[in-house]
Order: sequence, then structure tokens, then C-alpha cells
Amino acid sequence: MKVNQMAVAAVLAALVAGNAVAKEGGDQYPNGAENWLAGAVPPPGNYFLNYFGYYDAELRDGDGDKVPNTSVRAWFDALRFIKMTDTKILGGDWGMHLIVPVVSQEVKLGGRSASVTDLGDITINPIIVAWHTPNLHWTVALDFNLPSGKYKSGDPRKSIGTNYWSVEPIFAMTWLSDSGWEVSGKFMYNIKSKNKDFRPAPGAPKMDYESGDDFHMDYVVGKHIGPWAVGLSGYYLKQTTDDKLEGRKISSTIGPWSSGRRGEVFAIGPSVSYTSKTGTMFIAQWQHETEAENRFRGDKAWFKAVLPF
Repeated sequence: MKVNQMAVAAVLAALVAGNAVAKEGGDQYPNGAENWLAGAVPPPGNYFLNYFGYYDAELRDGDGDKVPNTSVRAWFDALRFIKMTDTKILGGDWGMHLIVPVVSQEVKLGGRSASVTDLGDITINPIIVAWHTPNLHWTVALDFNLPSGKYKSGDPRKSIGTNYWSVEPIFAMTWLSDSGWEVSGKFMYNIKSKNKDFRPAPGAPKMDYESGDDFHMDYVVGKHIGPWAVGLSGYYLKQTTDDKLEGRKISSTIGPWSSGRRGEVFAIGPSVSYTSKTGTMFIAQWQHETEAENRFRGDKAWFKAVLPF
């Protein structure tokens, strides 16, 4: 199933912790959210998806080393509504979706903790187009992420949202063999606007902060056995442009060790799905981040439900 989503942005929101820096702003998409049938958008109808999970991680610097006394723990729940229509665009099925996330997190930076529960950044998508063949399914889409989440300028520990708009072109595909083997991937490129309400510390003057764009993907490789499916799923993210403060690359402002705060992370773990006779689908998975730079690194547990209505 195609996707996108949420704003566990805050789950990955970190700034300066002693001598270490992570990308400012976090992620508006919850990496790893989509795997089974990622490119196989459902037939015309209305669908509700719920993503519920927990993330526990520690901050890593530009060399991948752990930053002391800096961590995040967060529960998140994202509500997603999909409508697929009978209308065709270039022979593909046209649809749209809306994603509304809620996050409850505790962030520790430099040994000081703060907790917050609030709305995250909402995602809207007016154009999902999906094509199908017997074994291959693919989808193109365009997500718009809105700065609707709670944002506390000068204190990322109390922020859920990113405080910037972004647009995200998407391509997803699923190959499902006659014998039940599946390979699925969802490929995204996130293009961000500026955060014009950034403060390096509480009470400091507002500045323009531009988080770098990034490529990221979700994946799964596994086997369907009757109503069950088992496999390995995860995600990869690579930031492609530098973070900038007042138009200047972060390294020229803070120090050469920050190298633009370009983040990178890879995760993998087991995933299990079950599809009922009524078409309701349940997915449970655990994803371990094996490598990370300029980002938090830890473990993410998910439970996902897909319900037609």
C-alpha cells in the first residue's frame, strides 16, 4: 500500500548537545512505515490506516559516535485516511490521502529532559496514481507536509513539529511472485522550505534555518504463506544537501566538525503481517538502526492496521 506520513518529526528533533550537533528539524515522515505491498494501492474505496509505535534512541555525531546524555523516547500514533476513486489518470487509479499524527515524547539534550504530547505535522496528498499487472504494481504520488505540529523556538526538547513546509515526490513498487515471494520499496525525496522562527537558544533572536533535503526509502523482502507473511523490512535515509543558518552552511557557522549536519541512517528488522478474509491487514515489526550519523540511532517497534470501510 502506498504511503506516507507523519511527523515523528519530533521524535527525531535535536539540535545542539554540548559539542555535538544533529540535523535540526527532524523528519516529517516516519521512516519504516511502509513495507508489505508498498506499491500495491488498494482498489477503489475508502480505507483507514493506523500506525502505532515506540522509538528509543541516542544521538550520534558526524562520526557515528554516541553523544553522552542525549536521547529520545517517543510513542506515536498516526491516523491515515485513503480514498481511491474510479477515475483514471494515464490508465492508473487516482486517489488521495490525509495523515494526522500525534506524538508523546521525552527528549534529553545535554542531560536536561523535557516531555511533550501534541499534534505532529499533517500530510496531505491530492494525487496518488497506481497501476497494476498480475505480478508488478507501482505508484507515483506527491505529498505535502504542513507545519501544523507544536514547535517551541529555541528548545527542541519541547517541539513536535518541524515548523517548515515540505514537498515530497514518491515512487513505490511491489513485485509479488506466483509462489508468494514479495519485494517492495517506497522511494521518496523530501524538499524543505526554511524555518524562519529558529532560535539557537531561548531568548536569542530569530534566524532562518534551512534543513537539508534528503532521499529516503522503505523496503521489505519476504514470503507470503496463506494469510501470513514474514520477512525483513527497514529503511535507509541519506541527506543530500547541507543544513544552512542564515544562508550559510552550518560548518562555516559552528565549526568544521559539523560538516553541514548531513544525516544518514540504515535500519533492518523482522516483520510479520496477517490479512483476514474481510481484507483487514495487521502488521507488526521491529526495526534496529545499525548505522547512523548526525541523527538519533536506536530501535523502533510498530503495529499497523489497514481497514477498509
